[in-house]
Amino acid sequence: MVAAAAVALTVSVAAHAADITGAGATFPFPVYAKWAEAYKKETGVGLNYQSIGSSGGIKQIRAKTVTFGASDAPLPPAELDKDGLVQFPAIIGGTVPVLNLDGIKPGELRVTGPVLADIFLGKITKWNDPKIAALNPGKNLPDLAITVVHRADGSGTTFNFTDYLSAVSKDWADTVGKGAAVKWPAPSSVGGKGNEGVAANVTRVKGAIGYVEYAYVKKNNMNYMLLENADGKYVGPDDKTFASAAAKADWFSVPGMGISMVNAKGADSWPISTASFILMYKQPADKAASAEALKFFDWAFKNGKALATELEYVPLPDSLTAEIRSKVWSQIQK
Repeated sequence: MVAAAAVALTVSVAAHAADITGAGATFPFPVYAKWAEAYKKETGVGLNYQSIGSSGGIKQIRAKTVTFGASDAPLPPAELDKDGLVQFPAIIGGTVPVLNLDGIKPGELRVTGPVLADIFLGKITKWNDPKIAALNPGKNLPDLAITVVHRADGSGTTFNFTDYLSAVSKDWADTVGKGAAVKWPAPSSVGGKGNEGVAANVTRVKGAIGYVEYAYVKKNNMNYMLLENADGKYVGPDDKTFASAAAKADWFSVPGMGISMVNAKGADSWPISTASFILMYKQPADKAASAEALKFFDWAFKNGKALATELEYVPLPDSLTAEIRSKVWSQIQK
């Protein structure tokens, strides 16, 4: 059902028009679909966005088969320069550990970064493990095997999640590391394609744990865990905790704006927050299509904030979008 809903959204966006083409991250797909629908009604211009994962989006923009690529794993400055690309954030959200456990309500279980890493490393294999029980006194945790669900495709959500695990667990950093695709060490690991596939597998498998963007948690009424942040506070995922993590971000401290917000300081900060990025050519093959794409994002920055907030994403502040127009979009040949 989850996968079918995602496909239906893709078709509805594509069916309106193919004036603007994009491909990539599944993380921002729910908000891009909402923006596209509203933009089509207002302007008559459609968006065909393929929700195929960040690695797929990077491949598509490099192959010049789309006007923009979308990735939650930002490209490093050297690759941007080599390919002649600019990169800018479009939206901010959060990656959330989700689970399928009877008798446990959403936000009822607590977990720390190191314990979460041990689960995904395969060191913790049962839900009643003493390390989980110690964080959740009084909870009736079952003697049930944990099935780890991860992305099977190259994924910016995976990059964000493994970036966080690398920051909070030396063991994870030394043995697995961070990346859009990694070798998952837990023997019980099961892959799913896209945020949609991970959500579907977690929903289907009793005792499963996975990670998805928060819009998929809301859309599918999924169970999630509270997570200890860098200030030692247990917080839940929502637009306020994502915004707290992004509040002190120094976007232009890194060429290409590809900063990491994981494990951000702040009592209210969600520790696995991230931006989703757009990739476009400085010298586009189709200047008219490139200009249309910029018009779309300009409209979204000005008029799409309420739609983003409804889905618990964090829209970029006006001060930042003004800088994106002047410092980034100005590099794109008109």
